[in-house]
Formats: sequence, C-alpha cells, structure tokens
Amino acid sequence: MSGQSITDRITAAQHSMTGSAISKAVCKATTHEVSGPKKKHLDYLIHCTNEMNVNIPQLADTLFERTANSSWVVVFKALITTHHLMMYGNERFIQYLASRNTLFNLNNFLDKGALQGYDMSTFIRRYSRYLNEKAMSYRLVAVDFTKMKRGIDGVMRTMNTEKLIKTLPIIQNQLDALLDFQANPNELTNGVINSAFMLLFKDSIRLFAAYNEGVINLLEKYFDMKKNQCKDALDIYKKFLYRMTKLSEFLKVAEQVGIDQGDIPDLSQAPSSLLEALEQHLASLEGKKTKELNADTRASTLSNAVSSLSSTGMSFSRMDEKEKQQALEEEQARLQALKVTHFILFGQIVSGSKRALDLAFRSVFLPARMPLLAAIPIKNAVFPYTHLTRLFTLISSSGFDALGDLLKPTVPTHTAPPPPPPQVAIHPGGKLLANDLDSSLANLVGSEPDMQWNQPGEKKLTGGQNWQNKTMSTTQWSPAPMMGQMGGVPVMAPQPMMYNQPVLRPTNPFAPMPGAQVTLIHF
Repeated sequence: MSGQSITDRITAAQHSMTGSAISKAVCKATTHEVSGPKKKHLDYLIHCTNEMNVNIPQLADTLFERTANSSWVVVFKALITTHHLMMYGNERFIQYLASRNTLFNLNNFLDKGALQGYDMSTFIRRYSRYLNEKAMSYRLVAVDFTKMKRGIDGVMRTMNTEKLIKTLPIIQNQLDALLDFQANPNELTNGVINSAFMLLFKDSIRLFAAYNEGVINLLEKYFDMKKNQCKDALDIYKKFLYRMTKLSEFLKVAEQVGIDQGDIPDLSQAPSSLLEALEQHLASLEGKKTKELNADTRASTLSNAVSSLSSTGMSFSRMDEKEKQQALEEEQARLQALKVTHFILFGQIVSGSKRALDLAFRSVFLPARMPLLAAIPIKNAVFPYTHLTRLFTLISSSGFDALGDLLKPTVPTHTAPPPPPPQVAIHPGGKLLANDLDSSLANLVGSEPDMQWNQPGEKKLTGGQNWQNKTMSTTQWSPAPMMGQMGGVPVMAPQPMMYNQPVLRPTNPFAPMPGAQVTLIHF
C-alpha cells in the first residue's frame, strides 16, 4: 500500500470543513502511506504544543483515536507522532500524558488483513509499552531523563544517595522497555518501523547517558554508604553491566541499518576488578570473613572505573551536538529563504527607483487592472496592503495620479448651482486625450497605448458611507485634481459637474464613456 487512501483524504477534508487544523495535521501525519510521518506535519504539531491557546488534551486525544484504527500503518504512525512530540514538543505535552491514568492499550493489537500486518503488530505492541513506560517515568520523577542536564554538575551526578538509589531503577525500567523492541536488521523493512527505530535509537543514547552518570555518582559514594544502601547499590551496578551489554547489541543493529557510525557511542565497561572490590566491601559490612582490598588499591580501582565510564559518557554527547548543529543550520536556511523572498517581493518597491515603478506596474497594475484592487480580497492580491500603500505613495511623488479620473463621492447637496461643462485636455497634435488609466499606464511604462485588455465581468457595487443605492439618483462629485503631466502630456483638472449615476457598472470602466455617465468606484 502506498500513498494516501480515500479514507485519509475524506478524513482530512472533514477536519478542514470543521476548522480543526490540529486534527487535520494529525490525520496527515498518520495516513495509510507506508512511510514515516512527514516532517512538515510533525513540525506543525510541535509548534502547536508551544502555543498556549492550543488544547493539549485535545491533541493527545486525537492521537489516541488514531491508535484505534485497524491498520497497522495508521497505529504505528500515531505512536511515532506521539513519541516525536514527547521528545521535541513542549514539556506540557509529556506532562499531560504522565497525568493520565491510562495511555496506549495495544497489548492485543493485531492487523490480520494487511501485508506485514502480523510482524508489524508485534513491534506496535512493544513500542506502545515503551511509550507508556516513558510517560510513567516522568510521572514518578517529574523529569524526562533524555532531556536532563548532564555533565559533572548534571542532575544525576549531583543527586544525593537516597534519591539516587530510588531513581536509577526507574531509568532501568524505561531502558528495559526500550531494548525489548528487539528489531533485527532484516525486520527494518519499511519507512514506518525505521522512523520508530530512529527515535528509539536517540532515546537509548540519551537515556543511557543519564543512567551512566547516575552509576558514576553511585560508585563514588559506594564506600561511604550504609550496609543496606551498599546492597541496593551493588544490585543496581550488576544490572547496569547487563544493560550495557544489551545496549551494545542494540547499537550494532543501528550500525547495520545505516545510522552514522559517528553517532554511535563507544561503550567502555569498568574493569572487572571493580565488581570484586564492591562485593568484598559489602561482605565486610555484613560481617563475613573476606579479604578486603587496602585503601590505596580500592581507590585506584575506583578511579579507573570512573574514568572509563566518564569517557563513555563523553561519547554520548556527539549525537546531541550534531543534532543542535543541524537544527541551527535549518534555522539559518529558513532565515535566508525569508530574506530572499522579501527581496524578490518587496525589494524593488522599497527602493523607489524608476525601474522599480516599472516592474511594479508591469507585474501588478497592468495585468490585474486598477479597478480590481477594490473588488479582489486583499489575501488574493500580489502584494500585502501595507506595501500597496507604499507603492501608491511612490507613484504620487513621481507626478502620476494613480486614480486617474476615478471620482470620489461627497454628501449630495440640492442647492448647489449646475456646474459648468467639463474641460477636456487637447493633445498638441489636435487629438482628444482620453482620461483613461489604460493609456496613462501604457505611457508611463513605455508600453503601446493601444494595448488590448481583457474585459472584466459585470459587477455590482457597494457604495461609500454616504452613498445610497437608488436608480438614477443625482449626486454631486468632486473629482481628484490631476496635477503635473500624464505620459508627458499636460492635463487639466476637470471641474465638478452633475451626473446621473446608474446602478450597474459598465463593462469596461476605464474606456471613454459615452454621454455624461460615470460609475462610482469605491476604495
């Protein structure tokens, strides 16, 4: 199966109609297409978790609803999307998941009707258990182990003994659930499970890094602990050695499926002599007869072990540094793209040069026609309204009246005397100069004045604040004065006159008009 199914498209359309952008994004991220969720949908959902007006419970519930689907592809991708938001979304997302009594109940999930359904269902059950355990860990300690501060002054290195002994088993349980995914290289056969494995790989590195630092702290405190604390600490250390071996096997799979070897840490185990020293110290505390190492030998053994585990911890930071660098490069690329887009769209207008005006008229005014600016919604315009305002300012300063002979309504008066007939400018060659914008624009940009235009369809008008929709009403008009020249030809400002105003707009409002009829264009 490949591509979006009809069900995916219908569901997305339903969310579009209801206006739920989040639900639509979740639907898009969890389609039936056998590939991982698309980055643009994941990025949008991450952005949503950072918006305070977004309902996080609704977002989580939408993801839970997708896991009720019968298709393994949809369910798997819903789990991947949830995991992605737990890792990279705002912390309040994982906080909400941790506050729920139940999360994913997929222990019995099985897709019998699809190719790879049986195999992928097994990994879905394992994956859901890990996400449940990850949320439970946060619920118990109120921190995400994969995001906590690391280093010599990190959380696990500075934790006191009592809290440390309680916290390390929680990390062990989460790591156990992760390593139980148990995918072999020959089972990572599609983009869906590969996406899940990549997220698990990143979690395993960061989770074990916290685990490793906790064990270092534990060892440094071991020989100063009480007997019961030493017993618990020794048990924790033995389990740590076992999980290090399991993690090593997991990382070998990651290397075989093509994960960059530079991202895979080097696991260096402490010398076996350390375990012997720990066991001897506990035996002496319990009163058993044993030959305990002298203080100097014990200190040397402990120092070597801490040094070995610390070098392992340093190798865990490579992936974090690489991911931060990648995020920085992506952000710089986005900023550069915005700068280029701004230059292309607005740079010429802002410059105010003659070529800028020429390009603006050719790209905006000539194709779109001036009257359409009043009828077309701003969202469909080529430039935003603020930049159109700036363009009009530049046009006016150049001596060109952008509104031409468009008349502006005033409050009608019935006592005004009849105005004199209009004065029309005469071209030096004796030809009548039409006061139409087509010719004006053509002259300004050097185009042919007899350019053919597409006729706009008939449109009904909405009037100004003081205009009433009455047939053959009488209104006094005050035309905007035209100063300077139009296309190199002097033009005189027409005098006010009385016109009968028709209800409908002429087919071509900028063509020479017969008789004495003028159409209202409302800006």
